[in-house]
Amino acid sequence: MSAFKIKAKDTNCNARTGQLTTAHGVIETPVFMPVGTRGTVKGLLPDTIKETGAQIILANTYHMVIRPGVDVVEKLGGLHKFMAWDRPILTDSGGYQVFSLESINRIGADGVEFASHIDGKRVYLDPKIATEVQNRLGADIIMCFDECTPFPCEPKKLKDAVERTIRWAGICKDSHKRDGQLLFGIVQGGIDLDLRAYCAEKLIEIDFPGYAIGGLSVGEGHENMVKTVSFTAPLLPEDKPRYLMGVGMPEDIIAAVYAGVDMFDCVLPTRNGRNGTAFVESGYLKMRNSSHIDDDSPVDRSCDCYCCRNFTRAAIRHFFNVGEMLGPILLSIHNIRYFQRLTATIRAKITENTFADWAKQMLAQKKQVSE
Repeated sequence: MSAFKIKAKDTNCNARTGQLTTAHGVIETPVFMPVGTRGTVKGLLPDTIKETGAQIILANTYHMVIRPGVDVVEKLGGLHKFMAWDRPILTDSGGYQVFSLESINRIGADGVEFASHIDGKRVYLDPKIATEVQNRLGADIIMCFDECTPFPCEPKKLKDAVERTIRWAGICKDSHKRDGQLLFGIVQGGIDLDLRAYCAEKLIEIDFPGYAIGGLSVGEGHENMVKTVSFTAPLLPEDKPRYLMGVGMPEDIIAAVYAGVDMFDCVLPTRNGRNGTAFVESGYLKMRNSSHIDDDSPVDRSCDCYCCRNFTRAAIRHFFNVGEMLGPILLSIHNIRYFQRLTATIRAKITENTFADWAKQMLAQKKQVSE
């Protein structure tokens, strides 16, 4: 029986709402997942994250292996207990670090050897190890070990990475031994649509309970991203969840939902929050700006988050300018709530069968703002 059930579709595009059943709860999709790379969403208590409406959060296998180590997490009762989070968790396999830590790794036919970014100690990950580690961490959704390529990428290197990703996916499935965990395959191929189609076809033959589109938001730009996702998403099984990895700009999410994507994650809400930038309906607010020095309005009058209910723009600007940690915490709360409100609106529009027109209007507005 499939863990994913479609609830509603927009008849004018590929957008859909659904329910993804996991060992720690049902996830309503489309969903945005805050990122807790090292076992915590930076600066935020688990209860605070729940209050934003977050249904599921992420942790990263590579970083948890480096510190504190899978043995420690397992001894302490698994990732849910370690993170004090009783809702679903997704773990990345460490495959993204093949890309992001390219200068300190060595890719072979069977796996990747890293020099730890902490102390230089050698760390080896391959599809079998990455899967076994994620089994031991105990996340609800785990990812195949893959190779994410940079943009642009030389054609032979891109094709080799796709072949490696497919081969590794088969090993991941064979190595996956823990019941109650959903293992997702990851479609790679850069912006080469033929390679995307080939990779999707081969992964579907292996048969996973969910599929991700990886290797985007690495410099290819919004138009290339949308073109690639719009082509790739419909190739994936309709009755399985589709996850666009690491893509989190509001306009990217709206366009990807239009194409049929169900799941998203990104560090932008908390990273931007720590840097003093708030997401609002009209675009962005730079909270360090002097225009907010005595502004008694909230960050966003339409927002119901803890930050907007209790603090003025003037106060938040002050916290940033004097180096108080409350500033980054408040904007992280606001930004995560912004993305939860966005996806809740998307789910409502799809249910009403009005998403397609709304999406076109929103994308036109955001393009106008960016120009």
